[in-house]
Amino acid sequence: MTISSEITGLKVMVIDDSNTIRRSAEIFLGQSGCKVILAEDGFDALAKIADNDPDLVFCDILMPRLDGYQTCALIKKSPRFHATPVIMLSSKDSLFDRARGRMVGSDLYLTKPFTKDSLLKAVAQFARRASAG
Repeated sequence: MTISSEITGLKVMVIDDSNTIRRSAEIFLGQSGCKVILAEDGFDALAKIADNDPDLVFCDILMPRLDGYQTCALIKKSPRFHATPVIMLSSKDSLFDRARGRMVGSDLYLTKPFTKDSLLKAVAQFARRASAG
């Protein structure tokens, strides 16, 4: 079974204030059959999450207005979305950043710049968990 077949049809939200990162993620995920929802920051994401009900969320840490930690914490506190996997995206890769991500409930931490392979592997990891659950 290929990664693409595992993740086809999954709804993935990508929250990042960088247009380049959003476009890259959209292309990589779209080519693999995912439905991609894009958000520019935490407020934008929170406005879109209820309408789109994503299976998985990628969330940048450093964003204006509402950062990734706050956004992740709000998603995880929501009764409707607390089980939705949130993968933090960051160019910072310190133990402190990873620990802080876990403290707010993130399920995985991916460093930027990410490759198509690392992005799809992260999605597949949660797709398997969802189908097993």
